[in-house]
Amino acid sequence: MASIKLHAGDWGKGSGSYMFGQISLPKPNGWGALETIAAATLTEVELASEDSVKRLGGTVGWGVVGAVALGPVGLLAGLLLGGKGKDVTFVAKFKDGRKILATTDSKTYTKLKAAVF
Repeated sequence: MASIKLHAGDWGKGSGSYMFGQISLPKPNGWGALETIAAATLTEVELASEDSVKRLGGTVGWGVVGAVALGPVGLLAGLLLGGKGKDVTFVAKFKDGRKILATTDSKTYTKLKAAVF
């Protein structure tokens, strides 16, 4: 099971997970309950950049992302080089129009990205 940390979006902030094609995200009510969504319902997954956060995140804003250690170009290079232990901040949009700004490890990001391919 891979961890997904939510920073902003249509679900609650906190920790979620990805396992066997299912994404579990905290419900907005903040009571610790999780909603499970099939990764197949993703329509877009991309590295968080100022443009992607503004475009997909709406009013979320770039400030929520904070300082991404290597920047989007560095994160992409890390993914392509098979870097282990790299955290990736990304924006994802689902078929029902909901979206998230979250961070996960590079392997899980690649699996989520593959779900929309």
